[in-house]
Amino acid sequence: MRVAEHPHPGKIRPMAKPTQIVPPTPNETPATSAAASNIYEKVMEAAHLAASTAPPPRPPRASGAIVLWRALEATEKTSLEPSGSGCEVFWIRRSRKLAFMGGWYAFPGGAISRNDTTVEVIGQPRGIEATHNSAPQMPATLIEGLGELPPDLAPGLLAGTLRELLEETGILPLAQLAAVGSQGGDAAQLAARLAEGQRRLLNRESTLNDIVGELNLTLDASQLLFGGRWLTPPLGPRRFDNRFFLLHWPRERPVQPLAAPQEAELGEWIRPETAIERWRHGEAIAAPPILHILRVLSEEGPPEVDEAFAIKHDVNPRLVARLTQPDEANLGPYRRIEFRPGVITIPLPTATLPPASHTNAYLLGLGDRVLVDPGCGDEHQVDRLVAALAASAAQGHPVREIWLTHHHPDHVGGLLPLCRRNRLPVRAHAATVERLRGLSTASEIQWAAPLVDGERVELGGDPPSTIQVFHTPGHATGHLCFRLDESNSLLAGDMVSSISTIVVDPPEGNMDDYLASLSRLARLGATTLFPGHGPPILDGEAKLEEFIEHRLWREDRILEAWKEGLHHPEAIRPRVYDEVPEPAWPLAERQIQAHLDRLERAGKLD
Repeated sequence: MRVAEHPHPGKIRPMAKPTQIVPPTPNETPATSAAASNIYEKVMEAAHLAASTAPPPRPPRASGAIVLWRALEATEKTSLEPSGSGCEVFWIRRSRKLAFMGGWYAFPGGAISRNDTTVEVIGQPRGIEATHNSAPQMPATLIEGLGELPPDLAPGLLAGTLRELLEETGILPLAQLAAVGSQGGDAAQLAARLAEGQRRLLNRESTLNDIVGELNLTLDASQLLFGGRWLTPPLGPRRFDNRFFLLHWPRERPVQPLAAPQEAELGEWIRPETAIERWRHGEAIAAPPILHILRVLSEEGPPEVDEAFAIKHDVNPRLVARLTQPDEANLGPYRRIEFRPGVITIPLPTATLPPASHTNAYLLGLGDRVLVDPGCGDEHQVDRLVAALAASAAQGHPVREIWLTHHHPDHVGGLLPLCRRNRLPVRAHAATVERLRGLSTASEIQWAAPLVDGERVELGGDPPSTIQVFHTPGHATGHLCFRLDESNSLLAGDMVSSISTIVVDPPEGNMDDYLASLSRLARLGATTLFPGHGPPILDGEAKLEEFIEHRLWREDRILEAWKEGLHHPEAIRPRVYDEVPEPAWPLAERQIQAHLDRLERAGKLD
């Protein structure tokens, strides 16, 4: 159970759709918190009812990215293995201060702004018609509910993509480049104009339209090659409709890309196969389109190349087809989302709490796999999940068991219908099994031996992998987390969320247990946390410590209010959760109750 969280850790912001919940009895004291033990059921029931009347999701924001590439030098080409790409690309590691995908590796780019529609761009990218729309060819799980999406070259798309390129790297594909050598006065002058344009953009002093006019720059889209369109999956309320373009940028150009410190921590030229190896070894995290583009380049070579690696204007047709029609990147009806090796995310629509609209199911394992948390019981969604399991098996990764992090309905809603379709053994903590035994007859769900704390499960296949089980009570008595040892990735269930904050609801929710579980998970040193809701969280140990620190800060405020004579959650809430809107008051008050119970056990309320 979660309430919506402000980008500043721990602050609760308004729900996307208000949900009225009956609050606990006003006379409740810390010692009698069991009287409100049904608040979770009321919250989830309200969420279920609200889901049927919820407004359609917001349309994704148009965005674009540039894949800068260049051929390897002659000395580098001679050392290539037969399967080498023969080129390198320029990628950046986004600043960790950025709210969206901070710390991730990506190609330069970003969202389109309203001002971009006024900027003149000459020429047309190769490999795409002006009115082409590839959105209908995307998996239905990505585009359903979004209505009709605009064409690939939406108004302002090219100008906005080039603006982001200038901001992040200091370069632009200009018509003037054809007449400028790598050295001399003209080259220095052009470099100075680009540097000035980048400075003004980063300082928000001018729009791109002002800059190209005042600095006499002509944006030339004919140097671009269309490289596909990808929608970010429904992991959270913020989604982007991203177009990719390839741009040849040889060493002889008078200006070379440099990552702007305001936008990125790192920028470098790298061979696609080297970048993929970094991802495989857990040294880099990247979104599915980045990994797909890298794979295609590593296997097909440069977009424009002959057998002698001499750049020419003929486009590599097989490469373009694989980039613009990425069906190979699907997992049945879903786009394969594998941020870390061996952890595939499948966001399923569930009746959960805003701002989340989906619960993440996961396929864990490098070879054989287990399915974790099939949370959606809708028949159509179960059909899709069954198709995804079949696709996984067809790709050499059979799913052996179903595992559950805990018993809450948005994590187990699809368990029974899935088990009726796929006779897979089901494993969970003993407390979770006990809570769920009433779901079905013994013949419908094949309960296997409960998962226990410290258990290490060896999954076969090629390659094999090891998953370690951790009992993490606090949010739910039988809550479990799973660590994939090979990538040091931690599937954290509802211990954390990247788009909200976790509600600890007494009496089952216990703040002592919850904080102890967070502390234990922090000591594991996981590089990436995979939550039950929202995208992955980087720097796992640091983020878990941050979550603990914020909980204790909140608890100090509760204790201060208690000492001032405020002894009930309803009275304390305005002092501690002053930013919470009225529909979320009961949830905030349950958090306060959990802290009061913890303070009472510690003897601090005397």
